Amino acid sequence: MTQRDSLLTAWRYIKGNKLRAAITVIIIALGIFALILIITAISAASNSLTSSFSTMGANSFSIRFREMRVFMGGPPRAHREKTTRSAQKVRASTLGIPISLSEVRLFKDRYDFPGAKVSIALSGPNGIIVKTHRNETNPDVNVFGGDENYLELNGYKLLHGRNLSVGEVESGAAVCLIGKGIAEKLFADNYAKALEQVVHVNHIPYRVVGVLDDKGSSAFFNTSRIIVTSYNNIRRVFPGQTSSFSIAVSVPDIHLIDLAIGEAKATFRPIRKLSVSDDDNFYVNKSDSIAATLLENLRFIEIGTIGIAFITLIGAAIGLMNIMLVAVNERTREIGLAKALGGTAKAIRAQFLYESIIISLLGAVAGIISGVLMGNVVALLMKTGFVVPWGWVFAGILVCSMVGLLAGLYPAYKASKLDPIVALRHE
Repeated sequence: MTQRDSLLTAWRYIKGNKLRAAITVIIIALGIFALILIITAISAASNSLTSSFSTMGANSFSIRFREMRVFMGGPPRAHREKTTRSAQKVRASTLGIPISLSEVRLFKDRYDFPGAKVSIALSGPNGIIVKTHRNETNPDVNVFGGDENYLELNGYKLLHGRNLSVGEVESGAAVCLIGKGIAEKLFADNYAKALEQVVHVNHIPYRVVGVLDDKGSSAFFNTSRIIVTSYNNIRRVFPGQTSSFSIAVSVPDIHLIDLAIGEAKATFRPIRKLSVSDDDNFYVNKSDSIAATLLENLRFIEIGTIGIAFITLIGAAIGLMNIMLVAVNERTREIGLAKALGGTAKAIRAQFLYESIIISLLGAVAGIISGVLMGNVVALLMKTGFVVPWGWVFAGILVCSMVGLLAGLYPAYKASKLDPIVALRHE
């Protein structure tokens, strides 16, 4: 009996016991499905996060008054809001001292790193409505204040109109730039018609001087639904909704980023009135640091998923071995007949091993296909491209092959050791 004969015989027995094989395939597929589904979804989320938070180039960094922390599933207990007065005092002391307008202006004047550009920014209200006399947006618009360098350092490009002028920034004029998504909602027939029109941002009138091109929105941050005005306008119009200024810095070469950060710290420490022995009371974030933090949190989900899949595959291996032992018992007479006609122990072992491995691989294929398809539903919702985690696909096939091999070893060995005479007498 050749290896091909053993393989065809194994396949014939699998087709002859469809229900039994299907149950085992489903058990194996569930483990691989959970693994591939979560890994695919995490890959899609990773792509979306990178697009969302790496808004500046790789040669940029920002300075903030406190570290930007992102927690999956909400902050841990140690960071949750406290109610006692003493706990609130402790929490307030760890939040950091907000960066003032005078400090950011001093930094912009004093920072003289070769080729560097500096932008001042101030966040405004989130989740607001923008409207004209005819149309209005959903309450999902975010307002940001910046200066004449804000667009360049944050990766925005003008679709129509112009940037904020230095005079408008200094005076805090009621002018703004609107995202492409807002222009589409309010001026659907022609984006250019938005120019010089008056829109009401949270009931406050602004004159539109520019429309921003979409730079790749995601499920985490829609860059087309934003309003950009001057930081002076934000501090004048929304004084109760602002906390601290931030600084963005870009350098001409990515290889100079660490030198630029060192120079920025040396420039900003005296402005923040820090002595040589004091720790920094501000934080420097590279453009991709937030995404890196979130991706690190996603890895914990990935590890947990691997554990779940591993436990499921152990259960599937035990079930598969049990089915193969039942198959050996049911086909004892056939094994005896095959041996009596000259079948070797090696051929008998190969037949049962092939059967076990084929069932396991069928489960792997079913789990991988369904996992990739379901995982890409998440990719579709997050507006990223089709994701196939090829490394985990090949890993899943390899693992299932090993599961089938290990689960079939003992049944195959037991079948190959049957005495043909005793086997032929088996009822």
